[in-house]
Amino acid sequence: MSSRAGLRFLQSSRFARASFKKNIGRRYQTADATAAPTPQQSTFQKLWNSPIGVKTVHFWAPVMKWSIVLAGVSDFVRPAESLSLSQNLAFIATGTIWTRWCFVIKPRNLLLATVNFFLCCVGVTQVTRIMMYQKSIEGLSAEEIVEKNAKEVANTAKGIAKDPEGAANKAVN
Repeated sequence: MSSRAGLRFLQSSRFARASFKKNIGRRYQTADATAAPTPQQSTFQKLWNSPIGVKTVHFWAPVMKWSIVLAGVSDFVRPAESLSLSQNLAFIATGTIWTRWCFVIKPRNLLLATVNFFLCCVGVTQVTRIMMYQKSIEGLSAEEIVEKNAKEVANTAKGIAKDPEGAANKAVN
């Protein structure tokens, strides 16, 4: 009985390999002379029908995110003492993480990767300005400035955790 099952397996595997080898490289074309070729699409049609085209969120999300980048660029003219370190660190983190993610997801969205890269660049520029300003004012090293700002952020977070309504009122006023 066992030799018979082995023989069946051998014959079926030979058949599978033989039929697989037959189809390799075979082209299937139609014999119909009246078959029309697919029409070429214009640039607008390609953009409209693309998986990251104008009809999808994959197009409009990056377009709207450019407003954040432009707001960060407009802050280049503001004095460094009025810039927020935590906000610009968030720009760096967001830009870095999402730039990488844009190359991982399908469809790969280069428009979104571009806007996130520039968001990271804006954040790096602003954090550099803040650090240079704080270093010039206090005469501290970059490590001391980072430690000081980390303590300030931690104290703010503790205050929000203790009294969220008071923190919201303080932020509004």
